[in-house]
Amino acid sequence: MTRRWTITSLLLLLIYVCSRSANAQTQIPEQTNTIDLEAALPEPRAYIPDSQYLDFVYHNHEELTRFLRATSARYPNLTALYSIGKSIQGRELWVLVVSSSPYEHMLGKPDVKYVGNIHGNEPVGRELLLHLIQYLVSSYETDQYVKWLLDNTRIHIMPSMNPDGYAVSKEGTCDGGQGRYNARGFDLNRNFPDYFKQNNKRGQPETDAVKDWISKIQFVLSGSLHGGALVASYPYDNTPNARRLKGICRSSALCAMFQTYSAAPSLTPDDDVFKHLSLVYAKNHAKMSRGVACKSATPAFENGITNGAAWYPLTGGMQDYQYVWYGCMEVTLEISCCKYPPAYELRKYWEDNQLSMIKFLAEAHRGVQGFVFDNNNNPIERASLKIKGRDVGFQTTKHGEFWRILLPGYYKLEVFAEGFAPREIEFVVVEQHPTLLNVTLTPSKRTEGSLPISQLYRPVPGPPPHLYRPPTPGYSGDSGLFSSITSGLNNLYSNLFG
Repeated sequence: MTRRWTITSLLLLLIYVCSRSANAQTQIPEQTNTIDLEAALPEPRAYIPDSQYLDFVYHNHEELTRFLRATSARYPNLTALYSIGKSIQGRELWVLVVSSSPYEHMLGKPDVKYVGNIHGNEPVGRELLLHLIQYLVSSYETDQYVKWLLDNTRIHIMPSMNPDGYAVSKEGTCDGGQGRYNARGFDLNRNFPDYFKQNNKRGQPETDAVKDWISKIQFVLSGSLHGGALVASYPYDNTPNARRLKGICRSSALCAMFQTYSAAPSLTPDDDVFKHLSLVYAKNHAKMSRGVACKSATPAFENGITNGAAWYPLTGGMQDYQYVWYGCMEVTLEISCCKYPPAYELRKYWEDNQLSMIKFLAEAHRGVQGFVFDNNNNPIERASLKIKGRDVGFQTTKHGEFWRILLPGYYKLEVFAEGFAPREIEFVVVEQHPTLLNVTLTPSKRTEGSLPISQLYRPVPGPPPHLYRPPTPGYSGDSGLFSSITSGLNNLYSNLFG
């Protein structure tokens, strides 16, 4: 394959050579395959379902469990099944890892995930994730793209986060709230800690299990599958201030009742990346990028994507929590206009989403990745990192690994760790492959009376001790009766449109 070396490519090569020279004695893990998006892998092949193993029907919890166990037994070298906890009614919250290294984390391989059915009455994603599992394991030996993806990525698939809600939902119900909530009546996608506003809702077993899960695994990229609209929605979901409908009132507390859901966007420091990830899903989808409005009364979305708060703000959402607390980039994928469509339509939904689901996960291999070591070539765990100008941080794993999805450009990486002198490293990201960047920190010389770094850079209350957070915005909060009314309107909108 002929390559044309550009100035950017030469700069990247120089950075890479310097990095390898500086760490000549370090055991840098080798990728199973060279990650090079320029290698022009063929597109993933169409999936031909085998009804002997999995058909296009809805599966109850017992059937779902049998499929996951049977798949794990049938493909022991590609899958590993585990549970992160149980629902209120005792149903296992299953996760299946699909990878060429399913049982243990392999150095340099990013962990990614899909979560389905967080709202029990939105089960299309639940079924598509089962078919995604079957597609991946059955295509590994015959599809070059799937083989590349599984050789270089650990994919964690959680088909149902709300199995209790699903159990009381009804097929053919396109709107409404029956089955949306868990067995205690809580909306699980309003049950996480919130960056913008205090969330006083009592934590639920399902959300507590997810919080514990993502605190133990450094997920780089995530997709949450929903129903009720056709759009890829990206953070932030919440906003410090909600706009009021103009012309109804100017200052009265009654204005809270008329909170509008055409609010201004609430943008993250990584807005360019979130838009890109959303567009990857939407443009590879059969219909989403057309901006299809599900109903005449619902909005159409330009290019099939939207900022969450610009659509309608919500407090306690999962995607904001994962991004702010752990640096995981999650996008909410609304994949069906009808929340619980008839089973005979499932094949169509798979055909619409197959390519999107694969290409979205591959985006974990974009940007920068590497290791942080001390000067004895030992990995530094929980070093805090930030891309300069993007004030949401991320951390290294216990092996010193880090990943960050970035678009092509020039960046500076700021690295801090307790007991070490901070460093700032310039690097470049290109389109063709991720930048490999290894960082060595030297011990700091603390003077008597000086504070440790963790106290000099205090995080905002709530998140784990990352060194970086965007400044906490001020907001005008509603309270009492009018807060309840606003919350009720928010829930009504959610039940109708996702």
